[in-house]
Amino acid sequence: MTKEGIVKLINGPVVKGINMGSFKVNEMVTVGKQKLIGEVVSIEGDTAIIQVFEETEGLQSDELIYSTGMPFSVTLGPGIIGGIFDGIQRPLDKIQLINKDFIPEGIGLLSLDEEKEWDVIIIAKVGDNLKAGDVYATIQETSSILHKIMVPYNISGKIKEVKQSGKYKINDTVVVIENGNSTHNLTLCTKWPVKKPRPIRQRLPINKPLITGQRVIDSFYPIAKGGTIGLPGGFGTGKTVTQHQLAKWSDADIIVYVGCGERGNEMTDVLEEFPALIDPRTGKPLMERTILIANTSNMPVAAREASIYTGITLAEYYRDMGYDVALMADSTSRWAEALREISGRLEEMPAEEGYPAYLPSRLAEFYERAGYVKTLNGQEASITIIGAVSPAGGDFSEPVTENTKRFVTAFLALDKKLAYARHFPAINYLTSYSGYISILEDWFRENVASDMIDLRNKMVKLLQEEEKLNEIVQLVGEDVLPNDQALVLETARIIKKGFLQQNALHPEDTYVSLEKQYKMLKIIDNFYENALSCIKMGIPISTIKSQNIIQDILKMKYDVPNEKLELLDDLIYKTNEEYNNLRQKYE
Repeated sequence: MTKEGIVKLINGPVVKGINMGSFKVNEMVTVGKQKLIGEVVSIEGDTAIIQVFEETEGLQSDELIYSTGMPFSVTLGPGIIGGIFDGIQRPLDKIQLINKDFIPEGIGLLSLDEEKEWDVIIIAKVGDNLKAGDVYATIQETSSILHKIMVPYNISGKIKEVKQSGKYKINDTVVVIENGNSTHNLTLCTKWPVKKPRPIRQRLPINKPLITGQRVIDSFYPIAKGGTIGLPGGFGTGKTVTQHQLAKWSDADIIVYVGCGERGNEMTDVLEEFPALIDPRTGKPLMERTILIANTSNMPVAAREASIYTGITLAEYYRDMGYDVALMADSTSRWAEALREISGRLEEMPAEEGYPAYLPSRLAEFYERAGYVKTLNGQEASITIIGAVSPAGGDFSEPVTENTKRFVTAFLALDKKLAYARHFPAINYLTSYSGYISILEDWFRENVASDMIDLRNKMVKLLQEEEKLNEIVQLVGEDVLPNDQALVLETARIIKKGFLQQNALHPEDTYVSLEKQYKMLKIIDNFYENALSCIKMGIPISTIKSQNIIQDILKMKYDVPNEKLELLDDLIYKTNEEYNNLRQKYE
């Protein structure tokens, strides 16, 4: 028997219905003649509140609300990688065929292509015992990604029937298993409610970095596979470009990019740029390991709130196959604004700055779905969440930034002053922090160099000293500083200009290997120690600063290709030679 409610009140994306006592919270429903997709968010007696994921223009009172009998879910199966979806997993290429300009109402819950045939290799055999998470078939989804079809959660049993390997559609039954008196037909896809984390066998300690090729991150504020990272910054500080760089260059197997409430022109750049990018790891299109979810600021606000959950559920699905997934959420502030708008329409009591009182718990639930885990089928895999935050006016004390800070372990603060000074990436090297430095210290010692973290700490200390000295310089000028303090200022300038600044558009500088990063730090440290020994001999700082080698150090990031790191060893030799000659003149 079909359950039916009746529309009684329409307030933007919020619809109040009566005759809904038999519906469930979080149940997916269709509303009105257009069958708009919505979700039940609260029930009181016979009355329920529904948030609708589509525009409600034209919806009338007394139209019917239909139950689907299931929570708001996404379809998980082959065809997700390389896809561009809206906030509720409807493919934008299909929607474009229906309407070129806007997403029309009432098109239903389109999802993965049900007509496409996939080359399926069945690896299960009759008589095998399967449990949740076991792989029973594989599909080469793209040249980079082997898609593993897994037994759905809460299903187990002995295989009764198996189809031959061959071409199948996602809804075709390929394996039948039985458990006692019940049988289960296993297809190539499954559904999963987006607000429920997918199960794992065990959480593991984080022990590997996510290599990004961005020097300020990898060397100064490293992030980890399975970690949580906040990326706050005001307008124009480069949040989106930084996330693009991480998406292009990080060593995650799969990238999920959620454009949540961002400007349409920014999202257009992503949608046009990503399909044209070549993956540096494989030489093939980057979209072969990327999923894009686009929900711009002019799209329905309730779908924006759902887009984050859609993205993390797709990430968990590929994590369960054994892949390291990086999720870019751009931006969680726009998601929080969607929460605030819906909360206001629900007439809930507002908390700080109008945000709902449950904002911290929702942020915590989202970031808690990251982690380095052992999957149900025994593989090690991870989800790393990098959440951009867009505080109004760059005010980091506002609720979304403050609460994000509570739940993330690395905080890469983008600085307006650095951005206006054309220092990119504009990650503030003094106010940012990473809790993964101590966790990853052993990894850096074993895989990069034994003194990598010590070098990093020394450079940060020099930058901190420079910040203090700058206060004196602004009062009395640089000329009054003793030579050793003037050297700190000069070395800090080299660190900032020659190491921390990175050009995303330069072929040699857009991505830098860890080995090159270490050698660059070693060269700067070698310069500092040589110059300090000269100062102790009484050589003026002006003479030290006039040496030609300084320009070579500043240009090494452009002049030395990633595959010719022996040139950096030559630079250390030249530095030693130049300052040895200088010392000999003054002996």
